[in-house]
Formats: sequence, structure tokens, C-alpha cells
Amino acid sequence: MGRCTGKKQSEIYLLNNVVVSDAPQVKYRGIFLNDEAPALSGWTKEKFGGFNHKFYEKVFELILRLKGNYLWPAMWGNAFYADDSLNIRMAEKYGIVIGTSHHEPLMRAHDEWRRFGKGPWNYEQNKQELSRFWRDGMQRATNEKIVSVGMRGDGDEPMSRETATALLEQIVKDQREIISEVTGKGAEQTPQLWALYKEVQDYYDKGMRVPEDVTLLLCDDNWGNLRKLPAPTAKARKGGYGIYYHFDYVGGPRNYKWLNTNPLPRIWEQMHLAWQHDVKNIWIVNVGDLKPMEFPISFFLDYAWNPDRIGADQLQSYTETWAAAQFGETHARDIAFLLARYAKYNARRKPELLDAKTYSLETGEWAKVVADYNQLLAKAEALNQQIPTQYRDAFFQLVLHPIQACANLNAMYYYVALNTEAYQQKWKQTNAYADKVQELYANDSLITQRYHQLNNGKWNHLMSQTHIGYTSWQQPNVQRMPKVMRLAANEGTEKPLPQPQTNQQTKGQAKTSGHAFYQDEKRGVSIEADHFSRAIHSNTITWKVLPDHGRTGSALTAFPVTAPEQKPEGNAPHVEYDVDTYSAGEATIHAYFSPSLNFYSSEKGLQYAISVDDAPAQIFSINQEDKTSDRGIWNKWAGSNIIIKTSKHVFDKPGKHTLKFWLVNPGVVLQKLVVDFGGVEQSYLGPEETIYQTKTN
Repeated sequence: MGRCTGKKQSEIYLLNNVVVSDAPQVKYRGIFLNDEAPALSGWTKEKFGGFNHKFYEKVFELILRLKGNYLWPAMWGNAFYADDSLNIRMAEKYGIVIGTSHHEPLMRAHDEWRRFGKGPWNYEQNKQELSRFWRDGMQRATNEKIVSVGMRGDGDEPMSRETATALLEQIVKDQREIISEVTGKGAEQTPQLWALYKEVQDYYDKGMRVPEDVTLLLCDDNWGNLRKLPAPTAKARKGGYGIYYHFDYVGGPRNYKWLNTNPLPRIWEQMHLAWQHDVKNIWIVNVGDLKPMEFPISFFLDYAWNPDRIGADQLQSYTETWAAAQFGETHARDIAFLLARYAKYNARRKPELLDAKTYSLETGEWAKVVADYNQLLAKAEALNQQIPTQYRDAFFQLVLHPIQACANLNAMYYYVALNTEAYQQKWKQTNAYADKVQELYANDSLITQRYHQLNNGKWNHLMSQTHIGYTSWQQPNVQRMPKVMRLAANEGTEKPLPQPQTNQQTKGQAKTSGHAFYQDEKRGVSIEADHFSRAIHSNTITWKVLPDHGRTGSALTAFPVTAPEQKPEGNAPHVEYDVDTYSAGEATIHAYFSPSLNFYSSEKGLQYAISVDDAPAQIFSINQEDKTSDRGIWNKWAGSNIIIKTSKHVFDKPGKHTLKFWLVNPGVVLQKLVVDFGGVEQSYLGPEETIYQTKTN
């Protein structure tokens, strides 16, 4: 993928009598090229003449090198079988299993209905023509394949509200008859999948079923959060289950296609859920334009090969090993840090969703976000001067470019916020801030231009996705600089100097062991979840820190993820946090969770419990109110990459207390707790941690 220079060896030695036996644990492991215009489409047209066999040969080789075996080809305006008759031969040559996306039944690309179909895409009105269309697709696809069954509306749209479950079941029945007729054998002998994507999952929940040999392809919410998993007690199916996952998406609350925003810790946590629920027949991930997602693609396919080999604690070493394979061992640790950190920063808020109001200007949050990204950029630029020359093109593409581009983007919106504030206050700095916005906006194009011109334009077009100027979920056709305000010449006063902060906090000595937390006037008691004072496990359940998972630190969850529901009392699994407060009375506790969904479709969703000191635990749901995972409150959860739940609790006196977080349902991932007696400043990421520094003896 990247233009990494392999290390040449003059000799290779093989030992006698060495037997290497290994096999993948997930049967079909693949990628989906999607949302491919204008970036990937522009590149393929320039370099290969389009999505033809010359292009796909490179893709198939890539998939094999990454230990995958499955592809959903590019499909927006493209048709794998119809565009180039040699595409199928190239797939056979490399042994790649071909499928079609969730809304393309019986091996027909979506665009083929526009080209070859007649009449409406409506089975009740046009059954004969649709059957002919699908039969032709099956007759043509003589290669190894997984056949998608079912039907969505034309253009990946929902079917009409009036669509009856009985009709959809009949469609699948008729499609399987076509499969049997064309292949000359029972339909169960041809691998098939039915994707429970968006509203199709609702049909399943309401009772629609397909034959047992059809793989149920479960889906995420298009934002990396699994919508459905089989219950641990569910009966095994002959066709098993699969997962359709996303690193890229076109749709609400906002398209995200430009750069990688997928940290490995969250991918691992969600796909570990799938693996532990015996979802192991198909793992396929939407990778958009392919090139920006090189690192997470490598991980996704490596993890699919054998999920038991990579634990949450091995993600850092995995990243270092991956970096060493691309750039050599000398700087692997530093490069791994950069890869992990920029993905973490980008996942806080997708670049396409950023604006001047994302972070808090008043609390200094915006300034810290920009400073952190600039610090990351300084490390990347320094490293770029240290690595060998032959690695620099690849280093720019994989590491330096995304950091440079996103540091610039965050700075631009920060200066928009400063400009807005300065204009409202009529400060003389208003125009200087406007000039800075203009400079950073222009720099975005220059950074893209450098990428496209690198190595004589080897990767031209691949950073062409628009990412500035969104006004709705859909991308703008062209980028537009954010609006800025200006004052007339000689207008305005000087911006006052910032006043020193004098926050009140609990008086106390630094702790000699363990973790403890104090109350701050503007931050309350702020706790990162993994910094618990004590963890109480059971014989069958343990608390597990997920390193580097979440928006600000690491996260906490309970294993195994298939454990039964727990009653929060006595010595049941919980973690305790020692806190000192100078306030007493009722406080609001804000609990920050990774945006896990109600994947069992239970009435109460995923639950947790909180108690203070010896008070009874109160049970709450993190996601009960979400019924569809594609609208309503879900938009906020997905866009902010967090679920924040609030509850009221009483601290009977100032001083020392024990805050307890209890396991009720596994699958809940806690990132942060904030105790607010009133006055905590509002910010996007929440207040910084108020932890006592530990003394060393």
C-alpha cells in the first residue's frame, strides 16, 4: 500500500524438517472498496484506466499479503463483472472470493440496474424482470463467491414502510431457487449472506428468517459500534454469523472519508465482542478509498486471522512491530506512538465534523487540543529528519501527512473561534485571527498538493475528499473557508491579558500508594476510569483495563464479555475510587462511556450501577433510549464518540468518600467519571483529571 522499501537479503536459509501449521480462525476476511469518488476513482483512472483487471490484480495481491481472501469490489458507478471481463479471471488467479455489498443481490452491481435493468426496482411490480436480472448475474459469476440475498431499495435506500416481512422472505426463497437452477445443485451448497443492515435488522427483530445455511451478516452502526450480536445462549446456525464493519461512511451524522479516524483499541474491543460471541464466518470492513486506511486494514485482517493471538495489552507491541516492518526497527517505537496518538485525536471528533464550537474556548480546551496536535506534529517532523531517506515518502503518506493535515485543520477552527470571540468583544486582534484562518485554509490545499505530487504523482488524487465546508451530512462539492469577521481599520481595543487561575481544591497530602482524587472548583472530581483505587473481581469475572482506549486516556470493562447480568451488591464485581471533597450534599455524577449499542436488543439496554460509600447501588442504562442506531440521540453519541449519562448521589459530609462503579451488563466500557457539586466548567472532553500525585519513597 505505502511505498515502503523492503530490506534486501543476499541469502535465505530454510531449516530441514520444520513444519509450519497455521490456519485462519475467521473463514472469510475481506475489505469493501466504497465511496470511492473522487479519490480512488481518480487515481485508478489515471494509473490503470479504471477499475479493471490491472487495478484489481494489485488489490488481490494486497489482500493475499495481508492474509485476507475476500473482496466487495468498488460499486458506485462501477460493476466488477461488467466493466472488464478479465476481472473475474484475475480473482480466480489469486484465489480471492468475490462478493457484492449488502444491497446488491445475486452478484449484480448496483449500477448494472441502471445499465441493463428495465422498469422499477420493485419486486411486487417487476418480479419477472428482476428475476431475469439476478439469474444473469448468477450465470456470469462462475468464480468462487459469496452471494448476497435479500433486497433493499434502489441505491442503498430502505425499502418502503409497507414492505411486508412475508414478501422479503418470498424474495429470498425465489432468489435461492435461481441459485439452485443456475448452479445445478442445492442452494445450501453455494455460500450466501443476508446483511442485517439498518432497517433490515428491524425485519429480523420482527421475526423475518432465512434458511439456516445463510450467514447472517451483522452490522455496525456505520461508525464502528456493533448493533447486534447473537445471545450467548443462542442456538448455533449452520451458516453462522459475520460482521460488516466500517472505517469509512457516507451518511449521517456526517460523511467521514478523508483520513483514518479508527484507533486500534476501539476496533479491537468491538471485534473482540464479535469473536467472543462466535461471529467467525465473515469479517468484512468498508475501507473507502483504501489508501488512507492502510494501518487499520492491516490490523483488521491480522486480527481476523487469529483473534486469540492479539489481546488488548498487545496493541502497542503490534503497532511497533507493524512500524518496524515498514520503516525498520530503529524508530519503530516512536512511529508507533505517532500512529496511535493521531488516530486517538482524530477519533474524538471526525475531521469532517469539526467546527469552531467543537471544543471550549473559555476553559482553554481548544488551546490545549491545538497545542497537543502541534506537539505531535513537531515529533513527526523531527523524526522525518532522522529516518533513512528511502523511507521518507512512505513516512509522509502514512504518518507525517495525516498529522500535518489534522494539526492544521484543528488550528484553523481554533482561530475561527478566536476570531468570533474577538469580533464580539471588538478586540484589535480580530483581523489577525481572520488572516490566520485564511492562511491555514490555504495551507490545507498545499498539504494535499504535496501528497499528490510526491514521487512524481504516484498517489495523485487519493487525498481529494472534501473535508472543509460541510453544512449537512453530505459532503460539499468544493471546499469553502469558514466564515470570519473583520473590523474596520483603527477599530477596537486591545485584548486583555488572561488572569491567573486560582481554583479551590481539597487540601491534602499526596498519596503514598494507590490512586485518590480531589475536588477542584472548576473541574469537580474528575477520574480516568483505569485509575481505580481497588478492583473487586469474582471467581468468574475480572476487570480489564483497555490501554489507550477512549478520548482522553484508557478505559475499563469487564471480562468475559459474555458473562451473565450481575446484581450490584456485596462483593459483586465493582471498582472503587477514593475521593476527597470539600463539598457535601447532592452531586451529579457524569459517567463517560464508549458509545456501545444495545447489541442484544434488550428492553433496558446495557446497564451499570453507581453508589457512594455504603449507599445502595443505583442501576442505570447507557443506551436504553436508542431504538434505531441511525437517528435521534444516536447522532450525538456517534458524532461525539461518547455516551455521557448523569445521575444524582448524596455525599453526606465533606472529606473522604468511596465512589463505586458496579458491573451489571458486560460490554459496557467506562472512560471517565466526573463528580459535580455545581460549577464544573462545560467542555467537550470533560475536565482534566484531579488525581493526587503518588509519592515515591
